[in-house]
Amino acid sequence: MGMRGELELIKGDFELLGEPEAIIEYILDFAKTNDMRLPPELKNDKTKIHGCASDAWMVHECKDGKVYFTVEGTSEMAKGMIPLLLRIFNGRSPDEILNFDPKELYALGFEKILSPTRLQGMEAFLQRIYEAARECKEKEESK
Repeated sequence: MGMRGELELIKGDFELLGEPEAIIEYILDFAKTNDMRLPPELKNDKTKIHGCASDAWMVHECKDGKVYFTVEGTSEMAKGMIPLLLRIFNGRSPDEILNFDPKELYALGFEKILSPTRLQGMEAFLQRIYEAARECKEKEESK
């Protein structure tokens, strides 16, 4: 399934839930099953997602023409948002990511459920996703 298809599935889930409190609970449920962890040596200033309300780190790998992310956050909201957003971005080609307008995520209504600080963190997360996609694309093109 493509990125927009994943976005539509999440949007459908959010619409079924309706109320912001139910959507937040849904996101927090993802935190309970998020087992994504980084080894301590990869949690440093280079991998830190600056701009997040709580500590979060991201590493990526370019493999077989796709970008794979490992992200760890410390807050329950970050732990829930990570797998939700990675459903859209993880394992995609750099071009798929770069051709996807991140503003489409706002169709999910994040501005209604996230504080301004958390929205800023999501923007920082997305910026790192797109930087990784550009880096992987450059690597592919230089081969």
